[in-house]
Amino acid sequence: MEAPLPNPHYDILIVGAGHGGAGAAIALRQRGFDGTIALLGDEDALPYERPPLSKEYLAGDKPFERILLRPAAFWTDRAIALLPGRTVVAVDADGHRVTTADGTTIGYRHLIWATGGAPRRLACAGHDLCGVHGVRTRADVDRMIAELPTVTQVVVIGGGYIGLEAAAVLTKLGKPVTVLEALPRVLARVAGEPLSRFYEAEHRAHGVDLRTGVAVACIEERDGAASGVRLADGSVLAADMVIVGIGIVPAVDPLIVAGAAGQAGGVMVDAQCRTTLPDIVAIGDCAAHANAFAGGATIRLESVQNASDQAMVVARTLTGTPEPYHAVPWFWSNQYDLKLQTVGLSTGHDATVLRGDPATRSFSLVYFRAGRVIALDCVNRVRDYVQGRALVTGAVMADPAAVADPARDLKTLIQ
Repeated sequence: MEAPLPNPHYDILIVGAGHGGAGAAIALRQRGFDGTIALLGDEDALPYERPPLSKEYLAGDKPFERILLRPAAFWTDRAIALLPGRTVVAVDADGHRVTTADGTTIGYRHLIWATGGAPRRLACAGHDLCGVHGVRTRADVDRMIAELPTVTQVVVIGGGYIGLEAAAVLTKLGKPVTVLEALPRVLARVAGEPLSRFYEAEHRAHGVDLRTGVAVACIEERDGAASGVRLADGSVLAADMVIVGIGIVPAVDPLIVAGAAGQAGGVMVDAQCRTTLPDIVAIGDCAAHANAFAGGATIRLESVQNASDQAMVVARTLTGTPEPYHAVPWFWSNQYDLKLQTVGLSTGHDATVLRGDPATRSFSLVYFRAGRVIALDCVNRVRDYVQGRALVTGAVMADPAAVADPARDLKTLIQ
């Protein structure tokens, strides 16, 4: 797709064409904004969904056209200028303009920063070899798909959702997979131990060689490409494909250099997603904010839900009807035939209740803090997820014994 030449100035310039940026552009038009809007992204593609990349797109179940957020005509019909294949390298907050990598300067009245981030890379030797992949963009996954016919052994570094989802897909495609996690259990940062142990057992039952508490020393090379992963104990695992899923680095440097306050690795925003720079808001993975569902702690939420909810917040703000951001976080992950749905944030929980039997592959974990329900992880239990959302939103005090009874609807616990 050939990128159009930008106008010298837009009423609203959106940097980042993922869920947050695209959602903001759509919401602005839906709310009647009739000024000029440009959606600038660093990929040479129409805006598309990211979650399917490590699942249906990698598996070949969905072609690219089916993960587009909207067809090309949608953007044209709504006079939203798409500026693909461009990266903003500098922001002049006082002059209300940005500069892209090719030296182009674009002015704005309001700037929406929705850049997300880049996959965190390994710090060891061999991190940049051919055959070493992150999973963040269509191009990342296309490179993996192109290599798959000749791949004989995959090593996934990182036992978070991205790594486990990729491991599940590649296992189903018939590739031998080893998963390496530095912490004592997978999903350690986001879930309780029962859920971690359940997913470890599931992956091993599907043939994955899953190892926890291991550290990577370097990526071995042969003929300019990855050939193995050397562990800290000196052992080497053969690998002609290495997938690295160890988080992201928020893409906020131009804002920080311009003087924006930063925290939690991102750019700090208030309840209306405003940064400390004039007429600049930030949303999505890169936006650090005080979150009521995290006990008021400043966090970044790396989820489609957060990007979409914050997009609505800035659209309301910029169209004159501001409302503070206050959305309960939710997430999901598909691995094998397991659908995990999470609502709330379990960080800081002081009690956990198991609802149902993991042996049936249908159960929920309910997290408490000071007697109140703060989060649920629901595996193949959609009803628990739907009803549990109200418990989290209302910070409901609930009897753990009643919560543990899988025959009792969670909605009956709301007074």
